[in-house]
This record gives sequence, structure tokens and C-alpha cells, in this order.
Amino acid sequence: MLFPDVPRVIYEVNPLEEVICQLRFLPVLKIDTEPPAGFQEEIRAEYPLYESKSPLRLPAGLPSSLVQMILPLGGQKLHEFTSQDRTWSVSLGREFLALTCRAYERWEFFRKRLEGPLEALRKHYDPPFLTRIGLRYRDVVRRSRLQLAEMPWSELLQPWISSVLAMPEAAKHIQGVQTQFVLNLPEETSRVQVWAGLVHDGRNNENCFLVDSDFYTEQQTEPSHVFDRLNAFNHYARRFFRWCITDRLHEAMRPHPVSSL
Repeated sequence: MLFPDVPRVIYEVNPLEEVICQLRFLPVLKIDTEPPAGFQEEIRAEYPLYESKSPLRLPAGLPSSLVQMILPLGGQKLHEFTSQDRTWSVSLGREFLALTCRAYERWEFFRKRLEGPLEALRKHYDPPFLTRIGLRYRDVVRRSRLQLAEMPWSELLQPWISSVLAMPEAAKHIQGVQTQFVLNLPEETSRVQVWAGLVHDGRNNENCFLVDSDFYTEQQTEPSHVFDRLNAFNHYARRFFRWCITDRLHEAMRPHPVSSL
């Protein structure tokens, strides 16, 4: 088995910074040309804040007249709907729907928050199939939060994810390290793309370790089968993160068994 199965837990000191689900589909030009009023009404109770964005990143200080000339050349619009506490956001573009959570607790809550936007997408834009389904987890291990500030990374991370940090005699001299790889999952059409390495937190001048894992398939999938894929990705993600860390780090994050809802 690629990643050994492990009991499901919730960490009291949760390393998850962000969880993103993105569903891609063939271009729906109506999303660019008409305000998504019907879509908004379907989800407005949970995501009342709205902002229209451009994918272009324009330099600060440009005259407004120039901005208005440039924006139409930038192609697709991005509509963003956000929860009142700003921990959840739904992004809609002509080729994708995405849900982002910045205060992740458990998979059942995340899945429930995706149901409304997905149903609104099917009702108002009716994509015949999805071209890509992705579920991305961004875990950041901060040793200071775990009272492990002096603990070497080799005691917390498995060598296959920590790279040169697995060498204690060298790790204290390392200022930066990045690892990237793609693994085929047991399902032939699914993969996980991983970015891992040191990231600097300027707020407390701390080097932290990022594990960014994007589980995805590019097989054409009917919208009605989305959650079958996502449930499988969630299961792999739990096993993958545990595969990356040692028992010492696992216990330091204070795991608790997950009760059924």
C-alpha cells in the first residue's frame, strides 16, 4: 500500500493552513458576460460577501482610466463569495469553481460547505462534465506552537519528505530547501503533486515546514460523481500526511479520535 492506513484523528494543534477544492470545466462564457445573480442567490446565506476580481495583477498606482482599459483585455472575470467571518470563500470563473477554507476542522464540514456551490453551478451553468477535480491541503508545521523549537527536523519529519534536513549535522546550516514530486495513486487516473520545504514566518522570525499536497484527477467526470472522487482524495490525504511525519510530531500535535456525526 502506497500510504499505510492509520486511524482517523483531529489534531488539537492543527497544522492545516488552508484547504482548497477546485473543480474545472469547459469554458462557460456566460459567467464572463452576465452577473452571476442566480448563482449568488443560491449561496448568499452562507457566503454573503461578494467581490468581482480580475486575474490580472496590475501595478499599484495606475490611473483608474487606464485600469478600465486594461481589465477587459485580461480575459475571464473572477467572482468571489465569502462567509461573514472570512474563513470560507467560493470562487467562480468561466472555467472553474473553487472552495477555500482557512479554518479547517473536519472533512464532513468541508464537504457540506461545497454542496451548495456545486448544486448552484449545476443549476445555473450545467457543465456536462468536469475536466479536473483537485483537493489541496497546505500543512505548515510550526515548532514554536508545539514547544519543540529546539527539536531537529529529523526527529519530526520522515527523510523522504524532509530531504537534506534529515541530516542533523547539516540541517542547522540549511536556510532553504524545497522538494517537489508527483505520485500516482492506486486509482490509475489520480495523482498527488507535492511541494515540501522550509518557509519563513516573518511574524516571529521562524523557519517552518510546509507540506502542500494537491490530489487530483484529469479524467472527465460527471458532476454527480464529484464527491466519490473527493471522498477518496480526503482518505489519501489523511494517510499521506501521517506518512510524512514521525510519531513524535504526531503526538505533539495532540491527536483526538474522530467521532461520527
